[in-house]
Amino acid sequence: MGIETLRQMLAEATDRLKDAGIETARYDARLLFAEACGTSPRDIDKALLMGDGFEASDRQLADFRSMMDRRASREPLQYIVGHVPFRYLDLQVGPGVFIPRQETEVVVQAGIDWLTREGLYAPKVVDLCAGSGAIGLSIVTEVRGAEVWAVEKYPETLAWTKRNAKLVAGNDPAAGYNYHLQAGDATDTTTLAALDGSVDLVVTNPPYVPISQPPQQPEVRDYDPQAALYGGSADGTLIPERIVRRSAALLRKGGALVLEHDITQADRMLTYALSNGFSQARTGLDYTSRPRYLFAIK
Repeated sequence: MGIETLRQMLAEATDRLKDAGIETARYDARLLFAEACGTSPRDIDKALLMGDGFEASDRQLADFRSMMDRRASREPLQYIVGHVPFRYLDLQVGPGVFIPRQETEVVVQAGIDWLTREGLYAPKVVDLCAGSGAIGLSIVTEVRGAEVWAVEKYPETLAWTKRNAKLVAGNDPAAGYNYHLQAGDATDTTTLAALDGSVDLVVTNPPYVPISQPPQQPEVRDYDPQAALYGGSADGTLIPERIVRRSAALLRKGGALVLEHDITQADRMLTYALSNGFSQARTGLDYTSRPRYLFAIK
């Protein structure tokens, strides 16, 4: 494929995605073409910069067109390529699992920073509402010696958690040995009951979207599992509040909870934590300085 043909094809693909209302059209078009060709966007950009040609088979071009059709219909980019980067991991995702977001990386970091400050080198950590496994798998791979228990309720989602746990264990057997996945309701008092009063840290991204404020992006509204989105009440705090209570029971005295929430829920979650088993609480900010998570000490 000549360089001008490549430029024109990518320009047309970008325009098509722009017309579909996708703000990251240029990035998405290049990433999809790179995925179809089994290479990286960096190699595509290098070819364009150097003015070199680029080899793409008929099959690869057909795959690219198919991917473009899916993206233009607003299917999430991550579902199309089948994976998403999260901190130091590359997690598999697809229909039935919530796509990890960058703001959750901040939540994980808050938990890891606390473990470091406390000098806990073999902590007990719980990840409630595990989803893809992003939180727990990040902690068990980054905090050497940590033992992580993860809980996921929904079978279709649990299949993705297991898949990612297996991948991590294959690359890092020690981390895999220290990661324990359990099927169950994270809000149920019987879930992980044997750990009650002994856990050092709970880090969780529960469903919290207010039912009264459905997401506007089709990629979120139409593809992310509804059970992973909505917090069970008009203001979205019903499930997070249940998670706060369950976390208070799991944690030892002095243990910490890091709970992601909607930017509208900060004050309510602070008040609720302080009224339900926690002695200290503050709100943490995300990358854009929005109130994103509850940090509470039992």
